[in-house]
Amino acid sequence: MLYAEQRPPSPLVGEGAGDEGCGAATPSPLVGEGPGMRGAEQRPPSPLVGEEPGMRGNVQQQRWGGLNRLDMAGALLAVVLGGTAGAATAFGPVWVLAGVLALVLAYALLTSVMAGLTLVVAIMTLIPFATLPFKAVITPTFLSLALLALFMVWVLRLLARSDRYPLRLSPLGLPLLAFLGFTFFSLILGARGLPDTLTLHNYAKFVLGVGLFLSVINGVRTVAQARLLLRALIVCGGIAALVGLLLYALNDDTALHVLTSLGRIGYPTEGRVLRYVEDDVDGLERAIGLSVDPNSFGGMLALISALAATQLFARRPVLLRGILIVIVLTMVIAILLSFSRAALFGLVAAMGYIATMRYRRLWWVMLGIGLLAVVLLFGLGIAGDVAQRLSEGVQFEDQAQQMRLAEFQNALTIIQRYPVFGIGFGQAPEIDLVAGVSSIYLTIGQRMGLVGLAAFVLLVAAWFWLTANGMARLDEERAAWLLGTQAGLIAALTVGLADHYFFNIEFSHMVALFWGCAGLGIAIRSLETADNDDMLAESWAAHELTAPSKPAIIQPGTD
Repeated sequence: MLYAEQRPPSPLVGEGAGDEGCGAATPSPLVGEGPGMRGAEQRPPSPLVGEEPGMRGNVQQQRWGGLNRLDMAGALLAVVLGGTAGAATAFGPVWVLAGVLALVLAYALLTSVMAGLTLVVAIMTLIPFATLPFKAVITPTFLSLALLALFMVWVLRLLARSDRYPLRLSPLGLPLLAFLGFTFFSLILGARGLPDTLTLHNYAKFVLGVGLFLSVINGVRTVAQARLLLRALIVCGGIAALVGLLLYALNDDTALHVLTSLGRIGYPTEGRVLRYVEDDVDGLERAIGLSVDPNSFGGMLALISALAATQLFARRPVLLRGILIVIVLTMVIAILLSFSRAALFGLVAAMGYIATMRYRRLWWVMLGIGLLAVVLLFGLGIAGDVAQRLSEGVQFEDQAQQMRLAEFQNALTIIQRYPVFGIGFGQAPEIDLVAGVSSIYLTIGQRMGLVGLAAFVLLVAAWFWLTANGMARLDEERAAWLLGTQAGLIAALTVGLADHYFFNIEFSHMVALFWGCAGLGIAIRSLETADNDDMLAESWAAHELTAPSKPAIIQPGTD
């Protein structure tokens, strides 16, 4: 039977698939209309039930809990403003602004691989030891969080768009993963299967640092992206050096106050915050920037200075040549004032490599910079102290070098007793031995044995062989970039003769800088010939994601 008007159905029973009517009343909040129900006009369903696939009608008003969108926006704004005011009262406006900036940067990191790489570079050069400003069982550093997020972003992009972004391992990808596996084996073997929490935490940061190699070769796919990352490294290195010089210029009390104010984000607040030559507070202060240790600060600047110095003579530098000159001079002065002899020798070795391989004029520039540095040191009244420190260092006469000799002897003893797999990343297993030595090579030898040391040397040698062979087919601009990465690793490996920071699980930013530079070299070697600038601004956005497909893997040797 048909009626001009139908009554609403029972609260527990809806109309059947064949019922028809001129108008349909609003269904019960517990039951929606079936797929076959029709009506000239339908009202929106109850807030607890969404429309079924077969329902048709014009929704005239959308509501949620009786609030429209304007009301919801106003309520949300009020909550945000109230939370911001409360946080400003509790922590101070500076930390609130820092928190807002961190949220903006986190959003950029999670939406763009290149934004993530740039953020990682900024953190590892400017605030490498910064942590979350609250305590947890394990308080992660900003760098660890950024490296982990970067890795997840490019992996998810690969899974979603494997046709456009195939996985790149490079000829060194699998050997590097094998090397990481061997470090894990040494970790477990040295700790007898039970490494302590702190060692595990530091080892995880070390793995993330080494993993930057894969993030770089999978994130840098075009000339424009490589140029951006080089600019970020050079500019951030210059800023880090400038911060170091500013802190050095301040009186000790003011500099100490500035550095200890960073205690909220994990920086030391007591002990050796300011550093002096041979720990003599009445002697020469050493530039440390925000890197805590003057030797790691100098080593970091030595690697980046080598990258930047190459661009001084390139036909198409990544920055204006005048800006490059200022940045390089700033970093060189900061290296000198760090009084890190290893960093200074590393920089000289890198400059000599660049001058020998391509830019002969650099020999004259090195001479000019040396004379300028001598004049500056005389002007500061510390030329005699610097010369004496260099002389004593070469002859192993001062206290620091005597301690290094003792460390070298101790490391050789450990390698003799544990020659194959080393002692792992924990404490020395015998009471008469001490783990830790100021040398990359002896550190690897005592931690991973001669097998691990041989693996590291072969990896580095293979990297130089690959980049040297790839340089011949590159144009002048990319060849200069690749030469810069080679010079950067030459600086790091030379520094590593007398310092261990590039393979120290407690200095993950130095590990990340080393392997990030290596990854950049491989990425430059594999760059496409076309300069796809439009890919510079690509982002991993939700609307770009499609159904995941099987990732395409580029096998070693076919990149």
